[in-house]
Amino acid sequence: MVPAEMQGDGAATRTTTLDPDSAEWLRALEGTQKDREAARLRLHAMLLRIARNEVRRRSGHLQIAGPELDDVAHQAAADAMVAILAKTGQFRGESRFTTWAYKFVIFEVSTKIGRHFWRNRTVAMDDEDWSRLPDRFGLDPAHEAEWRDLITALHQAVDEDLTDRQRQIFVAIVLNGASLDALVAELGSNRNAIYKMLFDARRKLRAALVAKGVMDTESAASV
Repeated sequence: MVPAEMQGDGAATRTTTLDPDSAEWLRALEGTQKDREAARLRLHAMLLRIARNEVRRRSGHLQIAGPELDDVAHQAAADAMVAILAKTGQFRGESRFTTWAYKFVIFEVSTKIGRHFWRNRTVAMDDEDWSRLPDRFGLDPAHEAEWRDLITALHQAVDEDLTDRQRQIFVAIVLNGASLDALVAELGSNRNAIYKMLFDARRKLRAALVAKGVMDTESAASV
């Protein structure tokens, strides 16, 4: 699903108020064959540079590197290129052309990383690994007796107080360490929606733990 801000309404019109750089991009991309070929080479080089920078920025959270990581960047740049050329006629000039193009390639990077993560992940999204919780929440192993009741109460709250989608997202991210990009790709959603559901799930769980008396309000902030 392409973000709404990248979708055209099919009725976009050209404007004479475009900034010079954007106007030049459009002139070249819609000009003679020679102009188009040169502009497309420049555009692809720009998209690939952005994609490489983005995958490197995210590489610390991934299990891929080297040629495999660069391949993700090439795929993202290529797919962004196709999408941009298909929608050039819908560009309305609400931002600079390069800013508009940037959104496409970032979207493709997120999609490619998410799909790669999910294809190579050994733990299914619906699996639960509650043994990860002490590390996730920074609980002291020396005080196991103190936090065992907490984990039991949290497990119950996850089962009883969250919606199915909130539970799915909480389990995937907090228990199993899935990346946000993986969930975006797997669920066909977007980063903001995932953030919102995780935020709401944590808020519900904090309230439940405080109500059960296993955590005070200040301590529950870590959940």
